Amino acid sequence: MARPPKHLPHLLLAVALATGSGAALAQESLTVVSWGGAYGAAQKKHVIDPYQKETGVRVLFEDYTGGVAEIKAQVESGNIQWDVVDFEVIDLERACSEGLLEDIPRDILPPGVDGTPAAQDFIPEALASECAVGNIVWSVVFAYNERTIGGAKPASLEDFFDTAKIPGKRALRKRPQVNLEWALMADGVAPEDVYEVLATAEGQQRAFDKLNSIRNDLVWFDSWSQAPQLLNDGGAVLVQSANGRFYDAIRQENKPFVIVWDGHVYDLDAWAIVKGSPKKELALKFIAYATGSKPLAGMPDVAYGPTRKSSMPLADQSATPHLPTAHLDQGIQAGSEFWADYGESLGEKFNEWLLR
Repeated sequence: MARPPKHLPHLLLAVALATGSGAALAQESLTVVSWGGAYGAAQKKHVIDPYQKETGVRVLFEDYTGGVAEIKAQVESGNIQWDVVDFEVIDLERACSEGLLEDIPRDILPPGVDGTPAAQDFIPEALASECAVGNIVWSVVFAYNERTIGGAKPASLEDFFDTAKIPGKRALRKRPQVNLEWALMADGVAPEDVYEVLATAEGQQRAFDKLNSIRNDLVWFDSWSQAPQLLNDGGAVLVQSANGRFYDAIRQENKPFVIVWDGHVYDLDAWAIVKGSPKKELALKFIAYATGSKPLAGMPDVAYGPTRKSSMPLADQSATPHLPTAHLDQGIQAGSEFWADYGESLGEKFNEWLLR
């Protein structure tokens, strides 16, 4: 019987190491947190599932309701549960300035599918923060149900606050952001002056007074996922939500919802990495993939605009009239810098107002 070659143990060791590293790669996992609902479904279809298939990395895809509190608790305790988070930019500036997020170098971003360098392919707002990369443009709007609205139909923010003209409950997400802007615009403040006015004590009181005028007709919810259900089951006649939630219900479920774009507050969402994530390098690779031309081209499925110009030619063109970018003249951009400065104090005032 021939003796095995002397190099065979080394060969077996190399095979074992290669097999082990392959197994380790296959077992790698990343916790990615986003918003669920139609948006989450679109992300799963166009981002999460293709990424898992191409890389072998397992993605734990979880939902959250926004804000910075949970992330701040994780960072301050050193118990990091999330790696990558889909942030509303209205909250991003505060999280970044408080040191809750990692910096994201721009050289990780690939060129567009047409060869355009990332710096030129992304809209400028998408790369404005060193802590994140913008992935969609979306908006907070309100809508009504054709079957439950009654005779008078709303066309403006003023109508949202006019319970004599349109009786019934109004549903808002339980946070000061957007609600205070809406209150001032409905009270006659010009859109371009909203944040200047809201930065003053008098302006803040004016906003709370306006909210107080419909206080008895307000229904509060915590998650955008609750909004279409409230509108469908009659829990409220006018309901605030991210535009994509209503669009999906209209398109996929034939709900008789009508979106009102007057005074909408448009914003970006952006991928960010929680400070101290032990999987930072893997998280960077995920963000580079998730913000590529092709994955972002799937976001118009739920009427959210991709932040890369090269994505739109690949997208479903039927969604174009329903994107926030088709209605910019009717709304304002969310003031991320304003909320970074005033978010904590106005959050406290808002909670105190709720308890009165």
